[in-house]
Amino acid sequence: MSGLDEQPTLRERAYESFTRHLLARDVRPGQFVSQRRLVELTGLTLGAIRELIPRLEAEGLIKTVPQRGLQIAHIDLNLIREAFQLRVFLEKEAVALFTRSASDETIAGLLKTHRDIAEAIDGGNNSHELELHAQAVDWGMHDAFIDALGNTIISNVYRVNSIKMRLISQERFRIDGRVGPVMGEHLKVLEAIERRSAEDAVSALVAHIHHARDRALRL
Repeated sequence: MSGLDEQPTLRERAYESFTRHLLARDVRPGQFVSQRRLVELTGLTLGAIRELIPRLEAEGLIKTVPQRGLQIAHIDLNLIREAFQLRVFLEKEAVALFTRSASDETIAGLLKTHRDIAEAIDGGNNSHELELHAQAVDWGMHDAFIDALGNTIISNVYRVNSIKMRLISQERFRIDGRVGPVMGEHLKVLEAIERRSAEDAVSALVAHIHHARDRALRL
C-alpha cells in the first residue's frame, strides 16, 4: 500500500520539478531533450519521468518528435493567439464574479500594492527588484480572479495556460519599460472593481489582455 500511496506524490514532484526548471529557463522553448536529461534535471527516476511525459504531452508543454526525441513547447504565433484567447474566455467571467464577491479589504489591498509600485516608478525606481515584484503582483491579481470562481477544473486549465503565458512573456519580450503601463492597466481594472462595476472591470481587463497579446505578436 505504501508504494501505491507514494506514486501520486512522485508524479506530482516530477511535474512540479519539470515546470519549475522550465520557467527558470533551464530548458528552453523548442529545445530537444532526452528522458535521461530530464532525469538529470529533476533528480527523479526514469520511471517517474516516463510517467510524466504523457501528462506534459496532453497539456501541450512537450511533444514527441519521431527520430528526434522530446521537444519543449515551441513559442509560435499560433500558440500566442490561442493562449491569449483562452485567457480572455476564462478571466472575463472570473473578474465579473470577483467584482461582485471580493471583500472591500481584498480590493483595497490589491489597489494599495499596485499604487505603491506605480508611485515607486514615478519616483524613478527602475530596479530589477521592482520589476520582479511587479511581475509577481501582476500574476497574483489574475490568479486571484480565477481563484474567486472556486472551480477546480477551470483552475487546472488556467494553471497550464498560465505556464504557457509565462513562457511567452520570457521568450517574446522583457517587461523592462512596461511596468508603468501594465500597472496603469491593472489600476483601471481594480478601480472598476472598487466601484463594483462588473461591466467596466471586464472591459478594462479585456483591453489589458489584448494589449499584452498585441505586444507579444508584434515582437
